[in-house]
Formats: sequence, structure tokens, C-alpha cells
Amino acid sequence: MRRFTRRDLLAFNGKGGAPAYLACDGLVYDATQSFQWQKGEHQVVHRAGEDLTLALAQAPHGTDLLARLPIVGVLVDEG
Repeated sequence: MRRFTRRDLLAFNGKGGAPAYLACDGLVYDATQSFQWQKGEHQVVHRAGEDLTLALAQAPHGTDLLARLPIVGVLVDEG
């Protein structure tokens, strides 16, 4: 499984043809095909290319919705 650092993840922000990846609880998901993540943004609050673990913990829905997205890797510490 591919390993992403937070710095690596920034390149997958859904802008300019880049895929829209997001991380949560150590996993990296591909939201590129999700209509909820058009142009790398969700509800004008969340952005692809970031670790959204804390933000999704406060979201009105659970992280179970991420199960609909393909897992493309794991988030690892820099270094």
C-alpha cells in the first residue's frame, strides 16, 4: 500500500487535474470521483490534500461515509 506523508498529500488537492485524496485515521482515501468533493472541496469547509481526522470527528456525519471511497494508501509521519 502506498505511503503518504502530509507533505505528499498536499499534491492531491483535486485542483488542476490532480486527484482529490484525503486522510482520516491514518488511511488515505480517493475522493476524486465523489460528487461531494468537486474541485477538491466538500461543503466549502473541507479540502482534499489534508488530514481531516479532527475535522471529520466534528462533522455532522460519521466517518463511516468514507467507506464508500477507495483506500489508496496510509498516512505516515515525515522522516
